[in-house]
Amino acid sequence: MLQGLLSNLDRDRPLIRVPFTVFAVATVLLPLTGLLVCLITSLLYHYEDSTYTHCQVSNYLPSISSAISRTPELYIWRSCIGLHSAPRYLVAVAYFNFYRGRFAARLPELLLSCLALICSVAENTGLVLLTYVASTEAYKVHKYGFIVFIACSLLHMLITCRLWYVIKRTYVSPEEKTSFLWKVRIFLFNISCCAAAAYFFRRHNKYCETGVYTLFAFFEYMVVFSNMAFHMTAFWDFGSTQVMVATLPEDKRY
Repeated sequence: MLQGLLSNLDRDRPLIRVPFTVFAVATVLLPLTGLLVCLITSLLYHYEDSTYTHCQVSNYLPSISSAISRTPELYIWRSCIGLHSAPRYLVAVAYFNFYRGRFAARLPELLLSCLALICSVAENTGLVLLTYVASTEAYKVHKYGFIVFIACSLLHMLITCRLWYVIKRTYVSPEEKTSFLWKVRIFLFNISCCAAAAYFFRRHNKYCETGVYTLFAFFEYMVVFSNMAFHMTAFWDFGSTQVMVATLPEDKRY
């Protein structure tokens, strides 16, 4: 199991100690719950506005950008993403520390570990950017944030699968093997949904057909849900680990 988040109990005095399984579930539930609430609220109270497109054809689902750009959805989504972003940075560093220890004598994998850290940080930053800059406020900034989020997400998944493929060659626990298999499955599903979403988005803009934007929105949901599921595999990677906030002993506070 990964041990990147454990502190030395003899050296530090814990103030808060949370099992990583609880930490992982809570981190993923924040954006998941926020997105579901925003989508339901948009469909119930802002249906016409949230499903409107420039083609002015029938559409039955809002895109995520549309669903999070009105009040109160805007505040719900920003609150959930703001609360979940700091733990995501923490987990990115924990994974890097694990990879650095495992691949200390393997330069190619060590470089990939550094790239994985950069992609994870950029992915989370892109998500924060597109969240706090709505498409109705500054469309180009929102669009670039979305591009950074998607591109870095795909690259991070690919690199992670490659690193865990190398790890799999040596002995791994049943939990780590399960984690690797699900990482690969979710990555393949995610990239397939990305391709489908891109196809239907392009087709909608080119032909303005009824219902095509609805298909784009559906696959966009799948992209985001599978992204959350991929990060949820940390549940197995850090299963026996604890997240701890601690203070230094009195004789080390200087």
